[in-house]
Order: sequence, then C-alpha cells, then structure tokens
Amino acid sequence: MNAPASAEVAQSPSAVWGWYAVHTHPRKERVALENLERQGFEAYLPLLKVQKARRGKAVMVDEPMFARYLFVRLDSSSQGRSWAPIRSTLGVRTLVQFGGRPARVQPELIDWLRTREVEFDPLHLFEPGDAVTVNAGPFKGLEALYQGVDGEHRALILLEILSKPVRVAVDAGSLVRG
Repeated sequence: MNAPASAEVAQSPSAVWGWYAVHTHPRKERVALENLERQGFEAYLPLLKVQKARRGKAVMVDEPMFARYLFVRLDSSSQGRSWAPIRSTLGVRTLVQFGGRPARVQPELIDWLRTREVEFDPLHLFEPGDAVTVNAGPFKGLEALYQGVDGEHRALILLEILSKPVRVAVDAGSLVRG
C-alpha cells in the first residue's frame, strides 16, 4: 500500500510543518473539519463530553473545546501545498492571523489538548448540592437538592415530602437550576 502524498511531503527535508488556527462559521466546526480532511489537510478539532438536556432527556454530547476554532497542520515552506483552498472551504471563515501572518500554534499545545481531551471528565448539567427545580412530571414545580446520578444515569434529587427528605430519581432533562 502506498503512503499518502502528504506523508511523503512531511518527510521532505525542506518541509516546515506547523499547526495553525482556523476560525469557522458559527457551529460549523465539524463541517470545516470534514471538508478540510476531504481535501487532504490534516486537521484537529478538540472535543469535550458535555451533558445536555434534549427533549426532556439528559444526553452526553461531544462539543468543540473552542467554539468556532479548529487546527490544521500545514507546510510553510515554499514547496508546500497552497493554503488558498482553506479560505474557500465550506465551514471555514478564515485562518487566524496576527499582523497579517497566520497564527502558528506550538505542537506541544496540540499534544496537550489531545491528552486533555482523553483525560477530561465529562461536564454534567448539575453538581451535587445544586438547588434545582423540577419542570416536568409528577413533581413539577417542586424545589429539590441535586445529589448525583444513579446506575441508569438518572438524576438523584432530594425532595422534601411531608416534612421528610426523600431521594427520588428523575431524568436530568426535567431539572433546571433553581
């Protein structure tokens, strides 16, 4: 099997590879990533797992670590491929520039982001001890104290019912900060 052309260029002694920041259109990071990769560019979009409420249910989703930004690895030597197609790539707004020069990102930062992305604990809607209000179901309108999640990923809340604290499992999507 033949190595891709970009790998051959990367091994060339005259190649000067570096990572550069790309600014995307709003919520088009994945579109930009896909289209850059389709054109043969090496691109990286750091993601975080975040819990969101969708249609009354709590779901884990991958969201960009930096809204409207991703990174692309480019050859800055004169023998390198033209960067012009990047500007017209669907989803891309522009290459980030300072003083008219593309903003180069240290490779150590990219390595750190990749490590952080793997090690990062998912962000949840609520933290234990948060005051919440139930906005759906039989307990709608009641205030409670968020306790955590159970084995089925439902939210455990502490409600006061008949002057006694009662632990109840509800869907986290039915809670709002309160």
